[in-house]
Amino acid sequence: MKPEDILKFSLADFTYNDSEAVLSPPGDFDTWIQDPRVGLAMSFFEQPLHKSPRPRTELSGGHLGERRPVINLTSYNYLGLSTHPEVVQAAAQALMHYGVGASGAAMLSGTFDQHVKLSEELAAFKGQDACMLFSSGYGGNLGAIQGLMQKGDVLVIDSKCHRSVVDGATLSGAKMVSFAHNDAASLDETLSRYQGKRRLVVVEGVYSMDGDTADLPALLDVCDAHDVPLYLDEAHSSLVYGESGRGLGEHFGVEDRIGVHFGTLSKAFGGVGGFVCGEESIIRYLKCYAASFQFSCALPPAIVAAMRKSLEVATRDNTLREKLWANVRHFRSNLGAMGLDLGESTSQVIPIIVGSSGQQLIELAMAAQERGLYLQPIDFPAVESHSRRFRISVSAQLTAEDIDEASNIIEDVIAKPLGLVGAA
Repeated sequence: MKPEDILKFSLADFTYNDSEAVLSPPGDFDTWIQDPRVGLAMSFFEQPLHKSPRPRTELSGGHLGERRPVINLTSYNYLGLSTHPEVVQAAAQALMHYGVGASGAAMLSGTFDQHVKLSEELAAFKGQDACMLFSSGYGGNLGAIQGLMQKGDVLVIDSKCHRSVVDGATLSGAKMVSFAHNDAASLDETLSRYQGKRRLVVVEGVYSMDGDTADLPALLDVCDAHDVPLYLDEAHSSLVYGESGRGLGEHFGVEDRIGVHFGTLSKAFGGVGGFVCGEESIIRYLKCYAASFQFSCALPPAIVAAMRKSLEVATRDNTLREKLWANVRHFRSNLGAMGLDLGESTSQVIPIIVGSSGQQLIELAMAAQERGLYLQPIDFPAVESHSRRFRISVSAQLTAEDIDEASNIIEDVIAKPLGLVGAA
Protein backbone atom coordinates (compact mmCIF):
# COMPACT_ATOMS: atom_id res chain seq x y z
CA MET A 1 0.00 0.00 0.00
CA LYS A 2 1.51 3.31 -1.11
CA PRO A 3 1.43 6.24 1.34
CA GLU A 4 -0.43 8.36 -1.20
CA ASP A 5 -3.19 5.72 -1.35
CA ILE A 6 -3.79 5.41 2.40
CA LEU A 7 -6.74 7.81 2.53
CA LYS A 8 -8.46 6.06 -0.37
CA PHE A 9 -9.24 3.15 1.97
CA SER A 10 -11.67 2.75 4.86
CA LEU A 11 -12.73 0.05 7.31
CA ALA A 12 -15.07 -1.25 4.61
CA ASP A 13 -12.04 -2.41 2.61
CA PHE A 14 -10.71 -4.85 5.22
CA THR A 15 -13.84 -6.87 6.02
CA TYR A 16 -12.50 -9.86 4.07
CA ASN A 17 -9.37 -11.28 5.71
CA ASP A 18 -7.02 -12.56 3.00
CA SER A 19 -4.28 -13.53 5.47
CA GLU A 20 -3.20 -17.19 5.46
CA ALA A 21 -2.99 -17.13 9.26
CA VAL A 22 -6.37 -16.88 10.96
CA LEU A 23 -4.93 -14.85 13.86
CA SER A 24 -3.36 -12.26 11.57
CA PRO A 25 -5.29 -9.28 10.17
CA PRO A 26 -5.56 -8.68 6.41
CA GLY A 27 -2.27 -7.96 4.71
CA ASP A 28 -2.47 -4.18 4.46
CA PHE A 29 -4.62 -3.52 7.53
CA ASP A 30 -1.75 -2.84 9.93
CA THR A 31 -0.03 -0.59 7.39
CA TRP A 32 -3.27 1.34 6.91
CA ILE A 33 -4.38 1.71 10.53
CA GLN A 34 -0.90 2.61 11.81
CA ASP A 35 -0.56 5.47 9.37
CA PRO A 36 -0.62 8.71 11.44
CA ARG A 37 -3.47 10.15 9.37
CA VAL A 38 -5.67 7.13 9.99
CA GLY A 39 -4.52 7.00 13.59
CA LEU A 40 -5.70 10.57 14.06
CA ALA A 41 -9.18 9.65 12.86
CA MET A 42 -9.27 6.52 15.03
CA SER A 43 -8.19 8.54 18.08
CA PHE A 44 -11.73 9.89 18.41
CA PHE A 45 -13.00 6.44 19.35
CA GLU A 46 -12.82 4.85 22.82
CA GLN A 47 -11.85 8.12 24.47
CA PRO A 48 -12.29 7.66 28.25
CA LEU A 49 -14.94 9.69 30.02
CA HIS A 50 -14.02 10.52 33.62
CA LYS A 51 -17.46 11.49 34.90
CA SER A 52 -21.10 10.51 34.39
CA PRO A 53 -22.74 11.06 30.97
CA ARG A 54 -24.13 14.48 31.88
CA PRO A 55 -24.02 17.50 29.53
CA ARG A 56 -20.88 18.68 31.31
CA THR A 57 -18.32 15.93 31.70
CA GLU A 58 -14.57 15.31 31.31
CA LEU A 59 -12.76 13.52 28.51
CA SER A 60 -9.20 12.37 27.85
CA GLY A 61 -7.27 10.70 25.08
CA GLY A 62 -7.69 11.41 21.41
CA HIS A 63 -5.44 13.84 19.59
CA LEU A 64 -5.42 16.21 22.60
CA GLY A 65 -4.33 13.63 25.13
CA GLU A 66 -4.91 15.48 28.38
CA ARG A 67 -8.07 15.33 30.48
CA ARG A 68 -10.34 18.29 29.82
CA PRO A 69 -13.92 19.50 30.44
CA VAL A 70 -16.34 19.16 27.52
CA ILE A 71 -19.98 19.73 26.62
CA ASN A 72 -21.33 16.26 25.92
CA LEU A 73 -23.56 16.00 22.84
CA THR A 74 -22.85 12.32 22.21
CA SER A 75 -24.34 10.19 25.03
CA TYR A 76 -27.79 8.59 24.61
CA ASN A 77 -28.89 9.66 28.09
CA TYR A 78 -31.92 11.40 26.56
CA LEU A 79 -33.93 11.94 29.75
CA GLY A 80 -30.99 12.18 32.15
CA LEU A 81 -32.13 9.04 33.97
CA SER A 82 -28.62 7.55 34.13
CA THR A 83 -27.80 10.08 36.84
CA HIS A 84 -31.26 10.75 38.26
CA PRO A 85 -30.97 10.66 42.08
CA GLU A 86 -33.87 8.21 42.54
CA VAL A 87 -32.48 5.86 39.90
CA VAL A 88 -28.98 5.95 41.38
CA GLN A 89 -30.36 5.34 44.86
CA ALA A 90 -32.40 2.35 43.64
CA ALA A 91 -29.28 0.86 42.08
CA ALA A 92 -27.20 1.47 45.22
CA GLN A 93 -29.75 -0.16 47.52
CA ALA A 94 -30.13 -3.16 45.22
CA LEU A 95 -26.35 -3.47 44.87
CA MET A 96 -25.98 -3.88 48.61
CA HIS A 97 -28.79 -6.43 48.74
CA TYR A 98 -28.10 -8.54 45.61
CA GLY A 99 -24.40 -8.03 44.93
CA VAL A 100 -22.70 -7.12 41.67
CA GLY A 101 -23.92 -9.68 39.15
CA ALA A 102 -26.63 -12.23 38.41
CA SER A 103 -24.01 -15.00 38.16
CA GLY A 104 -26.11 -17.12 35.84
CA ALA A 105 -28.20 -17.27 32.67
CA ALA A 106 -31.84 -16.32 33.13
CA MET A 107 -33.12 -19.85 32.38
CA LEU A 108 -30.96 -21.38 35.11
CA SER A 109 -29.89 -19.31 38.11
CA GLY A 110 -29.89 -15.74 36.79
CA THR A 111 -33.53 -14.74 37.29
CA PHE A 112 -34.18 -12.69 40.43
CA ASP A 113 -37.38 -11.20 41.71
CA GLN A 114 -36.29 -7.87 40.24
CA HIS A 115 -36.19 -9.38 36.73
CA VAL A 116 -39.70 -10.77 37.12
CA LYS A 117 -41.05 -7.43 38.37
CA LEU A 118 -39.41 -5.38 35.62
CA SER A 119 -40.68 -7.78 32.95
CA GLU A 120 -44.20 -7.49 34.31
CA GLU A 121 -43.98 -3.71 34.55
CA LEU A 122 -42.63 -3.32 31.01
CA ALA A 123 -45.34 -5.59 29.62
CA ALA A 124 -48.01 -3.55 31.39
CA PHE A 125 -46.39 -0.30 30.23
CA LYS A 126 -46.43 -1.47 26.60
CA GLY A 127 -49.94 -2.96 26.91
CA GLN A 128 -48.69 -6.44 26.03
CA ASP A 129 -49.15 -9.90 27.53
CA ALA A 130 -45.52 -10.58 28.37
CA CYS A 131 -41.96 -9.31 28.21
CA MET A 132 -38.49 -10.85 28.26
CA LEU A 133 -35.20 -9.14 29.16
CA PHE A 134 -31.86 -9.37 27.37
CA SER A 135 -28.39 -8.44 28.61
CA SER A 136 -27.95 -5.90 25.80
CA GLY A 137 -29.97 -4.18 23.12
CA TYR A 138 -27.80 -5.76 20.42
CA GLY A 139 -28.32 -9.18 21.96
CA GLY A 140 -32.06 -8.55 22.21
CA ASN A 141 -32.55 -7.89 18.50
CA LEU A 142 -30.09 -10.63 17.63
CA GLY A 143 -31.85 -13.23 19.77
CA ALA A 144 -35.41 -12.24 18.96
CA ILE A 145 -34.86 -12.24 15.18
CA GLN A 146 -32.85 -15.47 15.35
CA GLY A 147 -35.56 -17.11 17.45
CA LEU A 148 -38.49 -15.92 15.33
CA MET A 149 -37.07 -16.69 11.88
CA GLN A 150 -35.75 -19.85 10.27
CA LYS A 151 -34.41 -21.16 6.97
CA GLY A 152 -37.04 -20.67 4.27
CA ASP A 153 -38.48 -17.54 5.91
CA VAL A 154 -38.01 -14.02 4.54
CA LEU A 155 -37.05 -11.12 6.80
CA VAL A 156 -37.96 -7.80 5.15
CA ILE A 157 -36.11 -4.91 6.74
CA ASP A 158 -35.87 -1.18 6.19
CA SER A 159 -32.58 -0.47 4.39
CA LYS A 160 -31.34 1.54 7.40
CA CYS A 161 -32.07 -1.03 10.12
CA HIS A 162 -29.48 -1.63 12.82
CA ARG A 163 -26.69 -4.20 12.44
CA SER A 164 -28.21 -6.30 15.25
CA VAL A 165 -31.23 -7.05 13.03
CA VAL A 166 -28.96 -8.04 10.14
CA ASP A 167 -26.91 -10.35 12.35
CA GLY A 168 -30.05 -11.93 13.79
CA ALA A 169 -31.22 -12.74 10.29
CA THR A 170 -27.84 -14.28 9.46
CA LEU A 171 -27.97 -16.55 12.50
CA SER A 172 -31.54 -17.61 11.76
CA GLY A 173 -30.75 -18.79 8.23
CA ALA A 174 -33.67 -16.78 6.86
CA LYS A 175 -33.41 -14.86 3.60
CA MET A 176 -33.00 -11.17 4.34
CA VAL A 177 -34.15 -8.51 1.88
CA SER A 178 -34.45 -4.75 2.32
CA PHE A 179 -36.86 -2.14 1.04
CA ALA A 180 -36.11 1.52 0.33
CA HIS A 181 -35.93 3.52 3.52
CA ASN A 182 -39.35 4.45 4.87
CA ASP A 183 -40.95 3.79 1.46
CA ALA A 184 -44.36 2.09 1.68
CA ALA A 185 -44.49 1.47 -2.07
CA SER A 186 -41.10 -0.26 -1.96
CA LEU A 187 -42.26 -2.38 0.99
CA ASP A 188 -45.39 -3.37 -0.93
CA GLU A 189 -43.34 -4.41 -3.96
CA THR A 190 -40.87 -6.36 -1.80
CA LEU A 191 -43.59 -8.26 0.08
CA SER A 192 -45.31 -9.07 -3.23
CA ARG A 193 -42.16 -10.74 -4.51
CA TYR A 194 -42.22 -13.21 -1.63
CA GLN A 195 -45.87 -14.19 -1.51
CA GLY A 196 -46.37 -17.64 0.01
CA LYS A 197 -43.36 -17.35 2.33
CA ARG A 198 -43.39 -16.79 6.08
CA ARG A 199 -42.44 -13.11 6.29
CA LEU A 200 -41.67 -10.55 8.99
CA VAL A 201 -41.15 -6.81 8.49
CA VAL A 202 -38.69 -4.92 10.73
CA VAL A 203 -38.52 -1.14 11.07
CA GLU A 204 -37.14 1.27 13.66
CA GLY A 205 -39.01 3.98 15.52
CA VAL A 206 -36.19 6.54 15.31
CA TYR A 207 -33.30 5.79 12.99
CA SER A 208 -30.13 6.33 14.97
CA MET A 209 -27.91 7.84 12.26
CA ASP A 210 -30.53 10.03 10.56
CA GLY A 211 -32.90 10.96 13.38
CA ASP A 212 -36.01 10.49 11.22
CA THR A 213 -38.98 8.35 12.26
CA ALA A 214 -40.74 5.43 10.62
CA ASP A 215 -43.91 6.25 8.68
CA LEU A 216 -45.76 3.66 10.74
CA PRO A 217 -49.33 4.26 9.51
CA ALA A 218 -48.37 3.84 5.85
CA LEU A 219 -46.03 0.89 6.50
CA LEU A 220 -48.61 -0.88 8.66
CA ASP A 221 -51.26 -0.44 5.95
CA VAL A 222 -48.97 -2.36 3.60
CA CYS A 223 -48.23 -5.04 6.21
CA ASP A 224 -51.94 -5.48 6.93
CA ALA A 225 -52.73 -5.78 3.21
CA HIS A 226 -50.22 -8.64 2.95
CA ASP A 227 -51.16 -10.13 6.34
CA VAL A 228 -47.53 -9.84 7.50
CA PRO A 229 -46.63 -8.83 11.09
CA LEU A 230 -44.41 -5.87 11.89
CA TYR A 231 -41.52 -5.88 14.40
CA LEU A 232 -40.85 -2.38 15.73
CA ASP A 233 -37.44 -1.51 17.16
CA GLU A 234 -38.03 1.40 19.56
CA ALA A 235 -34.45 1.65 20.82
CA HIS A 236 -34.32 5.44 20.33
CA SER A 237 -38.04 6.19 20.69
CA SER A 238 -38.95 4.41 23.96
CA LEU A 239 -39.78 6.92 26.73
CA VAL A 240 -39.29 9.74 24.20
CA TYR A 241 -42.35 9.51 21.92
CA GLY A 242 -46.01 9.18 22.86
CA GLU A 243 -48.09 10.93 25.50
CA SER A 244 -47.12 8.26 28.04
CA GLY A 245 -43.66 7.58 26.58
CA ARG A 246 -44.56 4.20 25.11
CA GLY A 247 -42.90 5.13 21.84
CA LEU A 248 -43.71 5.81 18.22
CA GLY A 249 -46.52 3.25 18.21
CA GLU A 250 -48.34 5.28 20.84
CA HIS A 251 -47.45 8.52 19.05
CA PHE A 252 -49.30 7.33 15.93
CA GLY A 253 -52.02 5.43 17.82
CA VAL A 254 -51.15 2.12 16.16
CA GLU A 255 -49.80 0.05 19.07
CA ASP A 256 -52.42 -2.67 18.65
CA ARG A 257 -51.30 -3.25 15.05
CA ILE A 258 -47.65 -4.00 15.95
CA GLY A 259 -46.69 -7.65 16.28
CA VAL A 260 -43.50 -7.38 18.35
CA HIS A 261 -42.33 -4.42 20.45
CA PHE A 262 -38.58 -4.16 21.01
CA GLY A 263 -36.78 -1.62 23.20
CA THR A 264 -33.48 -0.95 24.87
CA LEU A 265 -32.62 0.06 28.42
CA SER A 266 -29.39 1.80 27.40
CA LYS A 267 -30.85 4.93 25.79
CA ALA A 268 -33.63 6.95 27.47
CA PHE A 269 -33.83 4.45 30.36
CA GLY A 270 -30.24 5.32 31.25
CA GLY A 271 -28.98 1.79 31.93
CA VAL A 272 -28.15 -1.26 29.84
CA GLY A 273 -30.08 -4.16 28.33
CA GLY A 274 -32.89 -4.89 25.91
CA PHE A 275 -36.47 -6.12 26.08
CA VAL A 276 -39.07 -7.70 23.81
CA CYS A 277 -42.81 -7.46 24.46
CA GLY A 278 -45.60 -9.35 22.72
CA GLU A 279 -48.20 -12.07 23.10
CA GLU A 280 -47.46 -14.50 25.90
CA SER A 281 -47.24 -17.50 23.57
CA ILE A 282 -44.47 -16.03 21.39
CA ILE A 283 -42.50 -14.71 24.38
CA ARG A 284 -42.68 -18.16 25.97
CA TYR A 285 -41.38 -19.65 22.71
CA LEU A 286 -38.56 -17.11 22.37
CA LYS A 287 -37.32 -17.87 25.86
CA CYS A 288 -36.64 -21.40 24.65
CA TYR A 289 -35.05 -20.53 21.30
CA ALA A 290 -33.42 -17.07 21.48
CA ALA A 291 -29.79 -18.05 21.99
CA SER A 292 -28.64 -14.70 23.34
CA PHE A 293 -31.24 -15.03 26.11
CA GLN A 294 -30.49 -18.65 26.94
CA PHE A 295 -26.71 -18.47 26.84
CA SER A 296 -25.94 -15.01 28.26
CA CYS A 297 -25.66 -14.05 31.90
CA ALA A 298 -28.76 -12.20 33.02
CA LEU A 299 -28.70 -8.47 33.72
CA PRO A 300 -27.26 -7.53 37.14
CA PRO A 301 -30.16 -7.22 39.64
CA ALA A 302 -28.97 -3.74 40.68
CA ILE A 303 -29.29 -2.54 37.08
CA VAL A 304 -32.75 -4.09 36.85
CA ALA A 305 -33.84 -2.35 40.06
CA ALA A 306 -32.55 0.94 38.63
CA MET A 307 -34.48 0.37 35.39
CA ARG A 308 -37.67 -0.19 37.37
CA LYS A 309 -37.13 3.20 38.97
CA SER A 310 -36.32 4.76 35.56
CA LEU A 311 -39.65 3.52 34.24
CA GLU A 312 -41.45 4.91 37.27
CA VAL A 313 -39.76 8.33 37.08
CA ALA A 314 -40.26 8.66 33.32
CA THR A 315 -43.95 7.79 33.43
CA ARG A 316 -45.17 9.57 36.57
CA ASP A 317 -45.59 12.73 34.44
CA ASN A 318 -44.31 14.29 31.22
CA THR A 319 -41.82 16.69 32.80
CA LEU A 320 -38.65 15.06 31.42
CA ARG A 321 -40.10 14.51 27.94
CA GLU A 322 -41.34 18.09 27.76
CA LYS A 323 -37.90 19.37 28.76
CA LEU A 324 -36.26 17.14 26.14
CA TRP A 325 -38.52 18.39 23.36
CA ALA A 326 -38.05 22.01 24.44
CA ASN A 327 -34.29 21.45 24.14
CA VAL A 328 -34.72 19.82 20.72
CA ARG A 329 -36.67 22.85 19.47
CA HIS A 330 -34.06 25.25 20.90
CA PHE A 331 -31.18 23.35 19.30
CA ARG A 332 -32.94 23.04 15.94
CA SER A 333 -33.67 26.76 15.91
CA ASN A 334 -29.99 27.56 16.52
CA LEU A 335 -28.68 25.08 13.97
CA GLY A 336 -31.25 25.99 11.35
CA ALA A 337 -30.15 29.62 11.46
CA MET A 338 -26.65 28.49 10.43
CA GLY A 339 -27.83 26.81 7.25
CA LEU A 340 -26.54 23.40 8.33
CA ASP A 341 -27.78 20.23 6.62
CA LEU A 342 -29.76 18.35 9.28
CA GLY A 343 -31.14 15.75 6.88
CA GLU A 344 -34.68 14.52 7.49
CA SER A 345 -34.33 14.45 11.27
CA THR A 346 -37.40 15.23 13.36
CA SER A 347 -36.28 13.64 16.62
CA GLN A 348 -33.83 14.17 19.48
CA VAL A 349 -31.13 12.69 17.21
CA ILE A 350 -29.85 15.52 15.00
CA PRO A 351 -27.24 14.83 12.31
CA ILE A 352 -25.03 17.57 10.92
CA ILE A 353 -24.21 16.27 7.45
CA VAL A 354 -20.80 17.45 6.25
CA GLY A 355 -20.40 15.67 2.90
CA SER A 356 -18.00 13.29 1.21
CA SER A 357 -14.61 14.36 2.58
CA GLY A 358 -13.39 12.17 5.41
CA GLN A 359 -10.37 14.41 5.92
CA GLN A 360 -12.58 17.46 6.34
CA LEU A 361 -14.80 15.61 8.81
CA ILE A 362 -11.81 14.80 11.02
CA GLU A 363 -10.43 18.34 10.78
CA LEU A 364 -13.78 19.73 11.93
CA ALA A 365 -13.94 17.14 14.73
CA MET A 366 -10.48 18.17 15.92
CA ALA A 367 -11.50 21.81 16.00
CA ALA A 368 -14.70 21.01 17.92
CA GLN A 369 -12.87 19.01 20.56
CA GLU A 370 -10.20 21.66 20.93
CA ARG A 371 -13.01 24.08 21.77
CA GLY A 372 -14.43 21.70 24.39
CA LEU A 373 -17.24 20.07 22.43
CA TYR A 374 -17.65 16.31 22.59
CA LEU A 375 -19.33 15.70 19.23
CA GLN A 376 -18.27 12.48 17.56
CA PRO A 377 -17.59 12.23 13.81
CA ILE A 378 -19.59 9.51 12.02
CA ASP A 379 -17.59 8.26 9.05
CA PHE A 380 -18.07 5.77 6.22
CA PRO A 381 -18.97 2.85 6.35
CA ALA A 382 -21.22 3.68 9.33
CA VAL A 383 -23.01 6.08 6.98
CA GLU A 384 -22.88 6.55 3.20
CA SER A 385 -19.60 7.96 1.93
CA HIS A 386 -21.32 11.07 0.54
CA SER A 387 -23.01 11.94 3.86
CA ARG A 388 -20.34 11.85 6.51
CA ARG A 389 -21.59 13.66 9.57
CA PHE A 390 -21.68 14.58 13.21
CA ARG A 391 -24.59 13.37 15.32
CA ILE A 392 -26.08 15.30 18.22
CA SER A 393 -27.95 13.40 20.93
CA VAL A 394 -30.09 15.97 22.74
CA SER A 395 -30.64 15.46 26.47
CA ALA A 396 -33.28 16.80 28.84
CA GLN A 397 -30.39 17.71 31.16
CA LEU A 398 -29.01 20.36 28.81
CA THR A 399 -29.62 23.92 29.94
CA ALA A 400 -30.36 26.78 27.56
CA GLU A 401 -26.84 28.03 28.30
CA ASP A 402 -25.35 24.64 27.38
CA ILE A 403 -27.21 24.64 24.07
CA ASP A 404 -26.24 28.20 23.20
CA GLU A 405 -22.57 27.64 24.07
CA ALA A 406 -22.49 24.42 22.05
CA SER A 407 -24.24 26.17 19.15
CA ASN A 408 -21.67 28.97 19.16
CA ILE A 409 -18.86 26.42 18.95
CA ILE A 410 -20.63 24.56 16.12
CA GLU A 411 -21.08 27.83 14.24
CA ASP A 412 -17.38 28.73 14.62
CA VAL A 413 -15.79 25.33 13.91
CA ILE A 414 -18.28 23.66 11.55
CA ALA A 415 -20.71 26.09 9.90
CA LYS A 416 -18.20 28.84 9.10
CA PRO A 417 -15.50 26.52 7.71
CA LEU A 418 -18.18 24.94 5.48
CA GLY A 419 -18.94 28.41 4.13
CA LEU A 420 -22.64 28.19 4.87
CA VAL A 421 -25.08 31.07 4.44
CA GLY A 422 -26.07 32.47 7.83
CA ALA A 423 -22.73 31.54 9.42
CA ALA A 424 -21.34 35.08 9.21
